[in-house]
Amino acid sequence: MKPHTLSCALAVALGSGLVAPVFAQSAGDRDEVAVLTKLVERQQQQLDQQQAALQALRERLKQLENRSAPQQAQVAPAPAAAPAPVFSSAPGVSVALHGFISATAFGQDRSFLFGNGQNAEFPEPGSSGSLSGVDVRNTRFWLDFRGATFAGDWNGGGRIEMDFFGGFNGTGAFSRQQPTPRLRQAYMDLGNADTGTTVRIGQQWDLMFPIDNSPASLAHIAFPLGYATGIVGWRFPGVVLMQDLGHGSSGARWRLDVGAFEGSWNGPGNNVDYLTAGNAGFRPQLQARLHVQDQTWLAYVAAHYSEVDLRGVGGTAATPIKDKVKSVGYEMGGQWKAGAFILKGLVYRGKGLGQIFGAMAQFGDIGETGGYAQVGYRFTPHWSANLFYGMSKPDEDDVIAWLGHGSVGRLENRQSALNLKYTAGAYDLGLEWLYDTLDSTSNGEDRTSTSGNQVSVSALYHF
Repeated sequence: MKPHTLSCALAVALGSGLVAPVFAQSAGDRDEVAVLTKLVERQQQQLDQQQAALQALRERLKQLENRSAPQQAQVAPAPAAAPAPVFSSAPGVSVALHGFISATAFGQDRSFLFGNGQNAEFPEPGSSGSLSGVDVRNTRFWLDFRGATFAGDWNGGGRIEMDFFGGFNGTGAFSRQQPTPRLRQAYMDLGNADTGTTVRIGQQWDLMFPIDNSPASLAHIAFPLGYATGIVGWRFPGVVLMQDLGHGSSGARWRLDVGAFEGSWNGPGNNVDYLTAGNAGFRPQLQARLHVQDQTWLAYVAAHYSEVDLRGVGGTAATPIKDKVKSVGYEMGGQWKAGAFILKGLVYRGKGLGQIFGAMAQFGDIGETGGYAQVGYRFTPHWSANLFYGMSKPDEDDVIAWLGHGSVGRLENRQSALNLKYTAGAYDLGLEWLYDTLDSTSNGEDRTSTSGNQVSVSALYHF
């Protein structure tokens, strides 16, 4: 292009810009507004889709958390990740409502202790006649509190948990359809995430109960398979210190728990007003547990010690056999997930463990050995089956020596169960057969063997 031609072109361009700046600017603004409007709409659409996906992920996480809860019977002792808040009770404090609705239709060929249906433990000697019913008392709900600040690097939380094993509303014609709520747990947590330390204060499971290693069952949750027949432990007010070992390191996670719990016994004195042998002289139950867990396995050992004064508060009650009982127990358990299989089990040995459901809930200086094993297999993501066996064998001479003084003559119990479960989303459906044989004596001389069966169909909805 020639120089004078280039000059003419530049002049024309500059002239056009000077003659119509307003019109050019107006058209540009309109184009920019249109482009930005489409961009905002597209970004908003993407944001809405991401929020919907995030909400779906939260709901799925909640379903998985709730599904594991009934198999454990309650919350794992170590503080779990904060659930999605449902509402707030105070500024900065989130409250999450969780639980499950449970219904079990059952049939039995004999009456069971400590009750029929969902809390059947072992057959009642001398009972006869078949029975059936529908039990909903496993139904449970709890509130988890998170976010409260305490001091420095310490934060707080807590749990209130209820089910409906508090008995029935009287003994009349319609009492069985009106189960009474029961407080299971009520505790507060003080935790320091930097040090891996948690202090739990209030009513909670003691350290001998296999909170994260209980047998799988849809019919027997609050009173799990093997309870008092291979499994010991109970809920008490107390304080537990949980300390992560090697906090922040990779690999298997180690934790040491130590706790002191309220004393307990079956007498003498008022059992509902702190006047039993277990409360005399402020002698708490002392326990410790060392727990290690990796992605596919967990293992733990636990120990228990307490001392009860059978003279009671004030030291005036007549004592049977001896004045004091030392309660000592040791436990070892674990589970392993190997492909589609899951293996669970524990063994324990002790003496004077009546207050934590030992010796088949018999009180006295009674030695015993027990444990359970369960093998589970998942056929598909929806179908699984579990085979269970548990046993408790108190020392026969001890049981007979303490007859009438806390012992009722239960010598040995063996419990077997087979269940099939179908899982779909928040729902579980299950079929279970339980068979139990109890050896007992009423006078220390004669022996009676009592067997009982229970067949049940259960449904659970987790929320």
